[in-house]
Amino acid sequence: MCKFLIASLLATASAFAAEKPNILVIIADDLGWGDVSCNGTSAVKTPNIDRVASEGLRFTSGYCSASTCTPTRFSLLTGTYAFRQKGTGVAPPNAPALIQPSTPTIASLLKQQGYATAAIGKWHLGLGTDQPDWNGDLKPGPLEIGFDHCLLLPTTNDRVPQVFVEDHRVRNLDPADPLWVGDKKPSPDHPTGITHRDTLKMDWSLGHNCTIHNGISRIGFYTGGMKARFRDQDLADEWVREANTWLEANKSKPFFLYFASHDIHVPRAPHERFAGKSGLGPRGDCIVEFDWCVGELMKTLDRLGLAENTLVVICSDNGPVLDDGYKDQAVELLGKHKPAGPYSGGKYSVLEGGTRTPFITRWKGRIKPGVSDETVCTIDLPASAAALAGQPLPANACLDSLNVLDALLGKPGAKGRDWLVQQDNGGGNFGLRQGKWKLIRQKPGPQAVKKGKAPADRLYDLSTDPAEKNNIAADHPEDLKRLQGLLDNAITTGRTRKAE
Repeated sequence: MCKFLIASLLATASAFAAEKPNILVIIADDLGWGDVSCNGTSAVKTPNIDRVASEGLRFTSGYCSASTCTPTRFSLLTGTYAFRQKGTGVAPPNAPALIQPSTPTIASLLKQQGYATAAIGKWHLGLGTDQPDWNGDLKPGPLEIGFDHCLLLPTTNDRVPQVFVEDHRVRNLDPADPLWVGDKKPSPDHPTGITHRDTLKMDWSLGHNCTIHNGISRIGFYTGGMKARFRDQDLADEWVREANTWLEANKSKPFFLYFASHDIHVPRAPHERFAGKSGLGPRGDCIVEFDWCVGELMKTLDRLGLAENTLVVICSDNGPVLDDGYKDQAVELLGKHKPAGPYSGGKYSVLEGGTRTPFITRWKGRIKPGVSDETVCTIDLPASAAALAGQPLPANACLDSLNVLDALLGKPGAKGRDWLVQQDNGGGNFGLRQGKWKLIRQKPGPQAVKKGKAPADRLYDLSTDPAEKNNIAADHPEDLKRLQGLLDNAITTGRTRKAE
C-alpha cells in the first residue's frame, strides 16, 4: 500500500510538472528583424539563435508592442499597452517604479501557480516610490510585482548609474561612499563628455555627454558608489553567470526567468573576446555577444536536463538603430547588411522595422520545428503563459494581452492575432496591422499644429509593399475606414482583451 501510494504521488507530481513547463524569455535590446542569420542575413552569424530556431518555431510576423525599450518592457510584463499609462516613455535615471505592486504581471500570475521567478538583466522600468533610494531599499521594484529574485541594470547603460541592483539593494555599495544620481551637474568641476571629451574612449555624437564612466560619457549625472560600479564589457558575462546560478538552484520546480540582455544597445562595448569578431564594428560584435548568451543558456538547460520541459522565447524590445548617440562606426561599417531586413524604419518608428523583430519559440518535443506566418506579439506573453500554467486572468488585468499559446506552440490550425497596435515612444504615433493591411497614424508636427492641420492616416499593403513605400489610402477608403475604427476603438476603450 505504501509503495503504491508513493508511486501514485510521484506520478501525480510528474504530471503536474509536465503541465507547468519552465518558461525562459530572452529579450534582446535594439535587435532588428534582419540582424539574425536565421532570418536571412549573411553579414553576421548567429549560430546559437539559429539552432534554437531550427529546433523550434521562427515567426515571420513576430512583434514587440512599441519601438522603444521602456514601453515594450512595460507591456511584456503587464500585458497592457504602455500608451495607456503616463510616464512609460524612455525612463530617465531617477524614474520611480512604473509598474505598481497591485498590477498583475506575467511573474505574479505564474508565481500563483508555484513558479520560481527571476528577472536578470536590463530593467528600465523605474524603482522606488517618488524616485530610487540608491543608498537604501529600492522598492517597489521587481520583487513587489511577482519576482522572487533580480539582478538588474536599473536603467539602460547609456544612462547613469552603472551599478547592479540585487533584489532591493545596490550590489557592493560602500556606505562610506554613497551613490548620488541627478539630472544636473553636481559641481562646476565635475568631468563630463563636454569638458573632458578628449579623454573619452568612445566619443558621443548626440546627447550622451554628461558623467563619464569607463571612458564613456552618459545621460545624467552621478557620483560615489565606486566599489559598486561595473565595467561595460562584463555585463553579459555577469548576467549569464547569475542566470546559470539561479537556474541550478531552481531546477527542481517550475520556473520563469526573464533574461533581458543589454546587447545591442549603446554604448556598444562587448567583452574583449568578442571585439572585432563580426566585421561590422561594435554593433555587430554585440550581436555576436548576444548570440553567445543564448548559447550559454541553452547549454545550461541541456546540462540540467531541462530542455524538454522549458518553453524558450527569443524576442527583441524594438527594431534596430545605427547611430544612437555614440560614434561607434555602426553606419560606416554597415556595408550591405540590412538590420531591419526588408522593412522600413527601426527604433522610434511605427513603420514595420520598428516593431517587427526576431521572434522564436522552442519547446523540445512539443513544438514541431518550422516557420510560422501567424502574428504574435510580446504583449501576449502574460496571457499565453498564464494559459500554459493554468492560471486564470483577473478581469482587470493584462488589458491587451491575448492568449495565442496555440500559435506560439505551432499547433495545427492555430491562429495568432487578428490585428495589433504598434506605438512609438509615447509620442502619439501609432501603427495598426491587420493581415496584409497596415495603417500609419502620425502625430501632427509643430507646423501642422500651427496651421490647424493633421497629417492624413496612411495605408499600405504589406503583401506587395513590405517596405511601406506606396500609400494607397485614397484607393481603398473602406479598408482605411475599417482600420481607423479599430485603432480609435483600441485607444479609447481602454482595453482590447475581452473580459472573461
